[in-house]
Amino acid sequence: MYVEPMYDKADCLQIQTCVDENCQGGNSVLPLHLRLVFWTCPSNCDYVCQHIITDRRVSRDPPMLNPVLQYHGKWPFFRFLGMQEPCSVLFSFFNFLAHRNGLAKIRNKIPSDYPLQIYYIAFGYVGMASWVFSMIFHTRDFDVTEKMDYFAAGASVLYGLYYTPIRIFRLHQAEPAVKPTLLRLWTVVCAALYTAHVSYLSFWHWDYAYNMAANVAAGVVQNILWSGFSYKTYQELKKPWAAWPGMIVAWIIMAMSLELLDFAPLGGMVDAHSLWHLGTVIPTVWWYK
Repeated sequence: MYVEPMYDKADCLQIQTCVDENCQGGNSVLPLHLRLVFWTCPSNCDYVCQHIITDRRVSRDPPMLNPVLQYHGKWPFFRFLGMQEPCSVLFSFFNFLAHRNGLAKIRNKIPSDYPLQIYYIAFGYVGMASWVFSMIFHTRDFDVTEKMDYFAAGASVLYGLYYTPIRIFRLHQAEPAVKPTLLRLWTVVCAALYTAHVSYLSFWHWDYAYNMAANVAAGVVQNILWSGFSYKTYQELKKPWAAWPGMIVAWIIMAMSLELLDFAPLGGMVDAHSLWHLGTVIPTVWWYK
C-alpha cells in the first residue's frame, strides 16, 4: 500500500533523506495515476516537501511577509490526478475546445471554394495544437514538454502574424498580379523566421527573455494591424461587428497583463498564468464568430 512520504526538515535541501527513507532505494511504487504522468518517488518527495515547508511558513505566527516561495522557478501548486498545474490544464482545454468548435463552424459555414477558407482552417489546427502542448506542459513540466509548449505557442503567434496581412491586404487574391508574388515572399519570410527562432532556442541558447520578446513583438504587430483595420472598417460601414477585431485585441491585451501580476496561487491552484489562459477563451470564441 502506498504511503505519502514524510519529510520534516526545515528546508528542501535534503531531498535525498526523504528518498532514502521512503523510496526503498528509489523503487517505491506510486499510485497508478501518478505513474501515468511520470511521477517518480524522488520527484514525489520533492513535491511533498515543498508543501510541508509552505504550510509551515503560511501558518507561522506572526505571519511572514512573503510566506509562499517558488521552487525550481515555479509556485508550489496542489496537483490533481497527477497534474502539476490543474487549472492551467483545464483552462488550456477550454481554449482547445474554442478552437475545435470554431474550426467546425468554418467547415460548415464557409464554402470550400472561398480563397481564405484554407487559412482559417490552418488557424484552427495551429490553435488546437498549441493548446494541446500547453495541456501537456502544465500536466508535467519536463524539458521536452516545456520546449513543445514554447514552440507550439510561438507557431500560433507567428501564424497569426502570417495570416493577418493576408486577410487585411487581400494577398490571396490574384489581382493585381503583384499580390501572389508578395504572398509567396511573405510565406517564405515567416517560415524562415520560425525556423530561425526554433533553431536558435534549440541549438544555440535557450533564452526565456528572447522568446518572450519575440512573441510580444509578433503579437504587437498583428494587434496594431487588426486595430487599424477594425477602426477603418467601422468608419466605412458603421456596423458594430466591424469593430469586433479591435475589441478582441483590446481584451487579449488586458488578459495578457495578468502575466505581470505573478502572485502565489490562490487555493494552491489558481495563479496569474492560469487566469491568462482563462481570459483568452471568450475572445477566441468571439474571433471565430
